[in-house]
Amino acid sequence: MPNLFFEKEALKEGATIVCGVDEAGRGPVAGPVVAVACVMPFRRIIKDVKDSKMLSKNKREELFDRINCVAHEIGVGYVMPEKIDLVNILNATLEAMRNAILALPILPDFILVDGTFEIPVNGIFQKTVVKGDSKSYSIAAASIIAKVTRDRMMEMYDVLYPGYDFSKNAGYLSKKHLKAIEAIGPSPIHRMSFRPLRK
Repeated sequence: MPNLFFEKEALKEGATIVCGVDEAGRGPVAGPVVAVACVMPFRRIIKDVKDSKMLSKNKREELFDRINCVAHEIGVGYVMPEKIDLVNILNATLEAMRNAILALPILPDFILVDGTFEIPVNGIFQKTVVKGDSKSYSIAAASIIAKVTRDRMMEMYDVLYPGYDFSKNAGYLSKKHLKAIEAIGPSPIHRMSFRPLRK
């Protein structure tokens, strides 16, 4: 289970506002990549907060509401498919993370980032944590908010662009999704640089 080890280490180093950052939507062939920056209170730990991929949809929804109720700050950033195609998914993910940091009401002085790449934002100390959503409480909270936020966006896109089953596959390439692409072509939110859309 994620814990506060990295957060407490940051406080020992002099940090006062520690923020966890994670993303959702790097792998799908449709939809945006969504990142979330989350500043959580350390004296009011929410039970069951962990890597969003390890939770059921209903549990994520429940925790989404609880995290939003207790979090000190939450910032959301995203990058749309056209930009993903232009700059590649890694750079788009880092841009979404930067947007999430800048969306916070007050900037943190220490960022815990899921993965191995630092966010392109100046003046804030950062620590990358491989598989951070399974190790850091703050990153795990951010992963839940990011996943639920993106899933809800894809449900709205399912209404705008019916036939692709976005509300169920969230833009990932299921058999039904692939058949829809073959039958009616890509939608405006498909990532044309991703296989099998890339030519």
